[in-house]
Amino acid sequence: MDRSVAIIGGGYAGFAAAAELAAAGFEVSVFEASHTLGGRARAVEFEGLTLDNGAHILVGAYTETLRLMRLVGTPAAALLRRPLHLEFPGLFRLRAARLPAPLHLAWALLTASGLTWPDKVAAIEFMRRQQSTRFRLKGDITVGTLIAAQPEAVRRFLWEPLCLAALNTPPRLASAQVFLNVLRDSLAAERAASDLLLPTTDFSSLFPEPAARFVEAHGGHVNRGTRIGRVRRVDFGYAVDGHGTYSQVILAVAPQHLPLLIADQPELASIAAQLHSYRWEPIVTCYLAYPESVRLPQPMLGVVDGVPQWLFDRGRTHGQHGLIAAVISASHHHRTLEPQVLAEEIHTEIARLVTNLPIPRWSRVIAEQRATFACTPGVPRPLTFSGVPGLYLAGDYVAGDYPATIEGAVRSGVAAARLVQRQF
Repeated sequence: MDRSVAIIGGGYAGFAAAAELAAAGFEVSVFEASHTLGGRARAVEFEGLTLDNGAHILVGAYTETLRLMRLVGTPAAALLRRPLHLEFPGLFRLRAARLPAPLHLAWALLTASGLTWPDKVAAIEFMRRQQSTRFRLKGDITVGTLIAAQPEAVRRFLWEPLCLAALNTPPRLASAQVFLNVLRDSLAAERAASDLLLPTTDFSSLFPEPAARFVEAHGGHVNRGTRIGRVRRVDFGYAVDGHGTYSQVILAVAPQHLPLLIADQPELASIAAQLHSYRWEPIVTCYLAYPESVRLPQPMLGVVDGVPQWLFDRGRTHGQHGLIAAVISASHHHRTLEPQVLAEEIHTEIARLVTNLPIPRWSRVIAEQRATFACTPGVPRPLTFSGVPGLYLAGDYVAGDYPATIEGAVRSGVAAARLVQRQF
């Protein structure tokens, strides 16, 4: 066996695997169908600005993402680190103090505005109960069932928004066990794990582009605009659609594209069947451009009972003054609205927060209709090892503790890279 590895897919999972293997001395070749790296977290150009196809954030618990960003040389200034701060203006505000864990969370809950004293006690007791069972359930249930006994304000302002943000699945359908995994590693871990990390650059520049330079500096190749249609087994490896033969292959494409790639592997039919059973959830991001003087009270604000769940002030993070990004997670009535109508409804929400708000100069709606799989109890997720020697899967849908997040994708890429390394 030689040490050549083909990685199909240039998103966060693919480049996590590529960076890990390049650092270990493997001959890495990455193939990406698009000319823009990042997959479902990538840069887009509009009106002379570099935007993102979705407004995502990171948290301090994203340890593997942060480790690999340091490895490939992403500047520390690419992320704005802030203590946990959740705010729904005029209704709820929670902010963690710079205290050792678990005091930081207790302080945040005890000083939260918008909750009564019994509400705060109930939220603290909920976390204590989960800690007592090490955040493990005997059997998976929905988040809605898990939090049903919590006070209405705690559900509305804390658990439900966190569930939608992390799992991109409505709480009434979302996996409680995966949600508890997220709480275990963020709110219930060390203080820094709960920090919000707001990108100050686009998502292609945040990790995939530095990772591509890292791979190339270590003798690897990054092939942009190169769509791979088939991967076939041959003697001593795999033929990658006319682009050479490799001893090992990591398939790091979006799950809907995987069945075509493995069509020549009948032993993988069960994986294709799993993916065909998935239900998908969208993420819609609407950008509204106002005069540069328009600012939100905070870089990130929540919206209750509106069309979007979160608003981001790109002026405060990216220096794109007057540009507001609104994010809508999971299925919602917005899917029936025309882009202009959707932008108008979001403008109305922003006008409740910014006095004398003018009409936006322009708006742009970007919809990822299959942004994530619906993270429901018992949803089947394939393993990193495909079952065929030398062929591995990476992506946010692959089996793991996390939902379809950037950290979930990165961890899957690292897991695939380490399985490759074990072959040698």
